[in-house]
Amino acid sequence: MPHPDQPPLADQIEDLLPQTQCTKCGFNGCRPYAEAIAAGAADINQCPPGGAEGIARLAGLLGRPVIPLNPVNGYDRPRPVAFIDEDLCIGCTLCIQACPVDAIIGAAKQMHTILPSLCTGCDLCVAPCPVDCIVMYPVSGERSGWDAWTAEQAAAARARHDFRTLRLQRERADNDARLAAKAVAKLQAVTAEPSNTPEEIAEKERKRAIIAAAMERARAKAAAAKGEA
Repeated sequence: MPHPDQPPLADQIEDLLPQTQCTKCGFNGCRPYAEAIAAGAADINQCPPGGAEGIARLAGLLGRPVIPLNPVNGYDRPRPVAFIDEDLCIGCTLCIQACPVDAIIGAAKQMHTILPSLCTGCDLCVAPCPVDCIVMYPVSGERSGWDAWTAEQAAAARARHDFRTLRLQRERADNDARLAAKAVAKLQAVTAEPSNTPEEIAEKERKRAIIAAAMERARAKAAAAKGEA
């Protein structure tokens, strides 16, 4: 029986992951992977950035044998950092949207730049780029896994990822609130429209039904988002 002061198993597992948020494990980030391991739905050898040392750490925590990294998920490699060819960048912002740790700065139709000190080498910005202007350069020599990454870097990456997640949730909530207010104003405007003939009454009811249906879809979407949070 676990000690009452001992963190949940998923928390302990997450603390051993490198927090690159690369999704190479097959899950949408390090936390979902940790939860899957804790639930017995994933094995301990699905994290390429953690490498052999990462597998050994998880095996030690869980009392399991050390096994090789699953090649389906990737391979143990020197730690890379993304670089943007600024002469080719068209400012589409797709890389910014893909970066899980806010390591890319720029604006729409403006040149983007990757901050090497913040980049986790996740590769997620490469595929969305429509002009192939992003490349991954190894920066750790022959060192890979936890030999090329520190606990401090992992903690900083986790904090940036968590902050980004909260920021996106807040932005979605603000946008939903704006749309809801706009829908209410439009519904009030439609209700105030004069309607004397049967055709005008029918048209008003049609508009009201469309707006009400849109508002109900928005409420359902918001409720589903709260359930996932």
